[in-house]
Amino acid sequence: MISGSIVAIITPFKNGEVDYEGLEKLIEFHIKNGTSGIVPCGTTGESATLSHKEHIEVVQFVVKKVNKRIPVIAGSGSNSTQEAIELAVAAKEAKADAHLSITPYYNKPTQEGLYQHFKAIAEAVNLPMVLYNVPGRTGVNMLPETVGRLSQVKNIVGIKEATGDMRQAAEIMENVKSGFTLLSGDDFTNLQLLSLGGVGAISVTANILPKELAGLFEAYKKGDYEKAKKLHLDTMPVHRMMFVETSPIPVKTAAYFMGLINQLEFRLPLCSLKKENEEKLKDLLKKRGLAK
Repeated sequence: MISGSIVAIITPFKNGEVDYEGLEKLIEFHIKNGTSGIVPCGTTGESATLSHKEHIEVVQFVVKKVNKRIPVIAGSGSNSTQEAIELAVAAKEAKADAHLSITPYYNKPTQEGLYQHFKAIAEAVNLPMVLYNVPGRTGVNMLPETVGRLSQVKNIVGIKEATGDMRQAAEIMENVKSGFTLLSGDDFTNLQLLSLGGVGAISVTANILPKELAGLFEAYKKGDYEKAKKLHLDTMPVHRMMFVETSPIPVKTAAYFMGLINQLEFRLPLCSLKKENEEKLKDLLKKRGLAK
């Protein structure tokens, strides 16, 4: 169920509120262009600045508008276990297909704390859960042995692996039970993780290059490794630009320049791209025929 190019979708805002008309437009854009799944309210969706009410309403809206055409994996993570359970319950009630739960940020739990945190969520909510390990944003790295232990827990079905460390990714696959899903959470490693048994990515760049990312995973699945490699290398300059400043600032700005969203708006503490980076982004998009 969870494979291919899954977009960590941006959340468009308008005058301080969620722009649901703009969000529906994005959903249809992705389904039309071959995206395999949608993650609302992830880091890329600025979940940290959504109120709980907004978070739940966005998930409900996305599930309703997608209408079972592709899987919806609702962002549900928190550094409070009880809060993460509440968001997972809301995802289940909204009829999301799965939920994505990040390692707790700021409080930096031990490996045993991480195990107990995710085990508690999985046991409380009967919905497939994908773990999310991104130490660059959370300050804690969930080690392969811990992922292996968690892979034995009912409802924990996979991991979004965003360390960028191929050794760690290999050791995860060495430790987990058969059938556990490995997804790239770092667009720079999309192709490499496939060679270790990965089946797709939860992608930032897919927000603006859905066809290319979908094409990469489809080509690899069909055994056309040369095409997959070509697509991966071709998207590398875009990946670099998407992280020229804190994500999702660059990708949301790119979406605006491409006309995918009607208003470019962030919530503090995120703010606009530096002028020089904005110009570099415009130039790249123009060269690729994505913006005028």
